[in-house]
Amino acid sequence: MIYRAIGVMSGSSLDGLDIAFAEFQENAGQWSYEIREADCYSYSNEWIEKLRTATSFTALDYQLLHVEYGHYIGKQINKFISERNLHYQVALISSHGHTSFHVPSQKMTAQLGDGAAIAAETQFPVVTDLRALDLAFGGQGAPIVPIGEKWLLGDYNYFLNLGGIANISFKAEPYIAFDVCSANRVLNMLANTAGKEYDDRGQMAEKGKINEDLLSDLNSLDYYRQSYPKSLANDFGTNIVYSMIRDSKIEMHDALRTYVEHIVVQINNAITNANHSITTPITPPTLPSKLLATGGGAFNDFLVQQLREELNKLNIDVIVPEENLIKYKEAMIMAFMGVLRWRQEYNVLSSVTGAIRDSIGGALWIGQEA
Repeated sequence: MIYRAIGVMSGSSLDGLDIAFAEFQENAGQWSYEIREADCYSYSNEWIEKLRTATSFTALDYQLLHVEYGHYIGKQINKFISERNLHYQVALISSHGHTSFHVPSQKMTAQLGDGAAIAAETQFPVVTDLRALDLAFGGQGAPIVPIGEKWLLGDYNYFLNLGGIANISFKAEPYIAFDVCSANRVLNMLANTAGKEYDDRGQMAEKGKINEDLLSDLNSLDYYRQSYPKSLANDFGTNIVYSMIRDSKIEMHDALRTYVEHIVVQINNAITNANHSITTPITPPTLPSKLLATGGGAFNDFLVQQLREELNKLNIDVIVPEENLIKYKEAMIMAFMGVLRWRQEYNVLSSVTGAIRDSIGGALWIGQEA
């Protein structure tokens, strides 16, 4: 069976709206995929500000933004379809939206981007609210991309996404994954202080020196002592981590270098600690393992270099794939989750999120005429 779907993702780094048109084929329970078209539509400064400050809106203004952003997503999808000449090829749209609130302890998560508005604009079936049911079942609602890694990307032992938040998946029994630390969101905020959108290839961080006092303080944050399943809200990076770095008053290059080191340390710790608790180890430490690194941070050459040097000590090879998979892995997996939702099959793994069971997550909006 062949499915052609569009996946839409907006990450916490606020770099833009990722849209991927992918083809999925299922044959005797085995899945394959191809990203046929993909693009990132950068946000205007106005949209960046709206999404960045949404959690401070009144209830009414937040709901109005939810609807407005849904219509915006729908219009961007229509633009994507027209620019790529995908008319009569798309069967389904699956939109993650943009996470605003994420409070697993109270079984609540919220993603901006009203599904009804997207369906009305595109007139396609649309799947949204992919995390909500898992939260209702007591899970973290995150990470959710491991379902796609499990079925579509089976050649690796670890999957690392270096997005606004870094998260990691372990191809183990049971399959586990969790958020590691804030990543690009904090790095970008530091680069912004120098008038840069981001630290291109990590060149600014490479010029800095590690501030050991700040590094120690960052590594001592309570979150890192929690066991999985666990997940992070955006404000962990923006309100807690960035505030610590700002208050340290260290020079910008040193701040970037220190935070790169922090990310590397936490990824190393995450792998080491989790492997000690997994029932069936990934591979014996004497055998080489492979880690697939994707997300915007995979373009940060300095970060990847430091990560490779550190994980080499664990006999883990860090592999950066072709550009489309780096950029659009999450959007592609959102499309895949929508396909599974359409098939009424599990698309969120409880072994990853800590929910009481696997779930078929997502609200379905039928936008086309009957």
